[in-house]
Amino acid sequence: MSALGDEWPVDSEGYPHREAARVVLFDEEDRLLLARGHDRDEPERSWWFTIGGGIMAGESTREAAVRELFEETGIRLEENELLGPVAYRSAEFDFLAVTARQDEWFFIARTRKSLVLVNDGWTELERDVIDEQRWWGLDEIDAEECEIYPRRLTEFAREWLAGWDGVVKRIIEVGAPSRSNREESAQDRDETTES
Repeated sequence: MSALGDEWPVDSEGYPHREAARVVLFDEEDRLLLARGHDRDEPERSWWFTIGGGIMAGESTREAAVRELFEETGIRLEENELLGPVAYRSAEFDFLAVTARQDEWFFIARTRKSLVLVNDGWTELERDVIDEQRWWGLDEIDAEECEIYPRRLTEFAREWLAGWDGVVKRIIEVGAPSRSNREESAQDRDETTES
């Protein structure tokens, strides 16, 4: 078991490593639903990210995406309401004083902003490290210059709002800023390809 718990098995190189499914959720005004979290080992730093989490054994990526969306927000969608996957991200980052790896499948979906967001399905870890959930306009995110993952999310979101072309973006993000490498973050590997 890894320092992050059973959901993060240790890979052959000794890193906590899991596969996850995420939902890029738009409302009727083309706003994105994002969560803001922090690292309890580095509480002064926070970042925004899409809704989603680990894929359970025997679960498809679509099943995981709709389950995670419901658990984290109370919003229930059917699998056929998801478009994609539109992107696949491989990330390596520091969290809870360990370097972790996560491979993520991203889907697009729509809902109404007027739905009440609930956190009844949050895990103990999520309750500890997630600070809020909020609907964001894409221009508002860009104006804030906040830390967000994937790093080019607003750029991708604009493309997807114009109509998904059926291409799955391949995103590689290694070396998210942390205590030890904040100054080196300009050299981080951040690649996107299409396949």
